[in-house]
Amino acid sequence: MRLDQVPKDFDFSAFKFSPVIELPKDYEVYDFTKGYDPGRKRQSLYGIGRYNERRPGMYTTDLFKAAPEEIRDIHVGIDIAAPVGTPVRAFYDGRIYMTGINPAPGDYGGTIITEHDLGGHKIWALHGHLSHASVRAHEIGDVIKSGDVIGWVGDVNENGGWNPHLHFQLSWLKPERCDLPGTVNEKDLQEALLVYPDPRLVLGPLY
Repeated sequence: MRLDQVPKDFDFSAFKFSPVIELPKDYEVYDFTKGYDPGRKRQSLYGIGRYNERRPGMYTTDLFKAAPEEIRDIHVGIDIAAPVGTPVRAFYDGRIYMTGINPAPGDYGGTIITEHDLGGHKIWALHGHLSHASVRAHEIGDVIKSGDVIGWVGDVNENGGWNPHLHFQLSWLKPERCDLPGTVNEKDLQEALLVYPDPRLVLGPLY
């Protein structure tokens, strides 16, 4: 990570952003700090998975296997649970930067990265766990406007094996491929929080 590329004290409040998923009033805010319970009763079809949250035991596929000191279980995006096929919208004017399918179990499945200019500062946004049709719907360089539908929430058989949701993550550094580390380990956390800022800065106070 090159921290010299990260704007300091950037004022996101100077811009107007669109929601990426229209949420009802009764959405749930998840707590995965004690891991994931597949048998828990969901309160709503919609929910939020938090930024900068340690999620022990949740990432168990080969993609995440590492020595204990290298375990990546701190989440650096925001998850928005929603029904399969829910439209995912651009949070701001920009362009399609990359599209792809990350097919490994536990990975993003259908993935779109968009590029945006905020007052002369470029920022990228990864949208993961999308349907494969979302990826096929775009060409690199397509212009998008704030609020445009750029994709749809994918089903478990095409989103890496997860319950249907959007993983939304910002990055001040240009991605080299259609991927970003959605989780990091403790030793990389402080740099990651600078490079991958809190998505609530553009999504609003979701929790």
